[in-house]
Amino acid sequence: MGADALDAVIHAPARLRIVATLAALPDGDSLSFTRLQDMLDLTPGNLITHLRKLEDVGYLTSATTGNGRASRTSIALTGRGRAALDAYTDALRDLLGGL
Repeated sequence: MGADALDAVIHAPARLRIVATLAALPDGDSLSFTRLQDMLDLTPGNLITHLRKLEDVGYLTSATTGNGRASRTSIALTGRGRAALDAYTDALRDLLGGL
């Protein structure tokens, strides 16, 4: 197995940290954008960029409630995202097992 078996969307360090953080939550739970940003120590623009890439492939969902300063965005890992992380983890273990 080669490095090409690793999911390129998840493989980026910031996106891997996002997916792993959300995967630690029970199914169906979410984190607020600001909480996730604080936990990962990312700038808002950097986090938004990575979240969009993950959402584009269906690995996470986001929902915004309220408007203006009272708005809150929640981020949750989808079943597809959890499965992708599991497959990524298996591929990485296989790759490292060959060392």
